[in-house]
Amino acid sequence: MTVKIDKNLCNGCGSCKESRCMLVCPGNLLYKNEDNQAKIRDKRECWDCAACVKECPRQAIAMYLPAEVGGRGSTLQAQDFGDKIVWKLKKLDGSIEEFNIQNKLLFNSNL
Repeated sequence: MTVKIDKNLCNGCGSCKESRCMLVCPGNLLYKNEDNQAKIRDKRECWDCAACVKECPRQAIAMYLPAEVGGRGSTLQAQDFGDKIVWKLKKLDGSIEEFNIQNKLLFNSNL
């Protein structure tokens, strides 16, 4: 698996030297290209941790899923709403499934 970066959505987090996805990637695999957009150095090195997917404020990064999980060509995107993260599974046939997960940080603060 690896990530897919939508160049129509990615703005490299503006004028920041390092985009948010670059800062959270544990493998140091992301960089900004000459168009100020995030790129992955080597897709084969991706750890599939989804940190960049969750961190992207523009939902420009999606993770490809193996055929066994989501079907061939499926991608997974995340959007953080503060109290929850909404994961969208987009299948090759165009269908979308959503999964709402309570934000762990907020959940733990209620203990």
